[in-house]
Amino acid sequence: MESRKYIKLINFLLEDLAIPAAAISLALRHIEQNPSLLPMVLWQYGLITLTQLNQIFDWLEVAS
Repeated sequence: MESRKYIKLINFLLEDLAIPAAAISLALRHIEQNPSLLPMVLWQYGLITLTQLNQIFDWLEVAS
C-alpha cells in the first residue's frame, strides 16, 4: 500500500470510525511486514466490529 493512501487510511480510522490510536498502534505492531493487513488485524483482535471492517473495505475500494 502506498504511503499516502496508508496515511489516509489511518486518518479515516481515527477520524471517521473513531478507532482509538492505541488500538491502531497495537495492530501496527503486528503487521510490520504487510501493512495491507491492518483492517484484518484490527478485526481479529476485536478492536473493530464486522460493520467497521466492511466500512474500511468500502473506503479502500474508492480511496485514491
